[in-house]
Amino acid sequence: MIRISANIRLQGPWKAGFALDLHTIASTHLGVDELGRDQFKNRRTELGQLLYELKYQGRIAAVGPIVNKILERFKGFERLHLIVPVPPSNRHRPVNAVLEIAKELGRRTGVPVGADVLTSDMTAQLKNISDASQRRRLLKDALRVSEEYDLEGKNILLLDDLYRSGATLSAATELLYARGAGAVAVLTITKTRTIR
Repeated sequence: MIRISANIRLQGPWKAGFALDLHTIASTHLGVDELGRDQFKNRRTELGQLLYELKYQGRIAAVGPIVNKILERFKGFERLHLIVPVPPSNRHRPVNAVLEIAKELGRRTGVPVGADVLTSDMTAQLKNISDASQRRRLLKDALRVSEEYDLEGKNILLLDDLYRSGATLSAATELLYARGAGAVAVLTITKTRTIR
């Protein structure tokens, strides 16, 4: 498997944002399945493959290597007050990949994980919505910040699995700042090759 060593900068309303790597290296369209959905053969980066196995195959053993990569590339966890995982748009997967990564990262760094700081009542998966303004509207209505957490002046790491357009992370960051967060940094495991 080809490994692209990259810390990809992500632009948005956060103080600093990075993706560890691209998700795929190449994608070949195979046709359409019986339900009319496009099918692809993907060549993934090392992290893209680990994330795929965790997210879609429920392979919990992938969490350790993913967190190893985070800790190899990033320092400064001692300045954080809270790790906040972005809630999944699909609650029917066997594993909440972002939460599992956040819990292991928190365990290894000693930074508390606010598993329920952000909640979502999203009913549609954002990856199926290509119109950017529609995505923003849905997110604005769906994301919530728990009133149970004191976020005033806190340095927060907002963690997600995949950066596609940045709409979810932007909406979440703005909500955290509106609740008084001191600084929000964004980290995603992978990023798509195109923004959509």
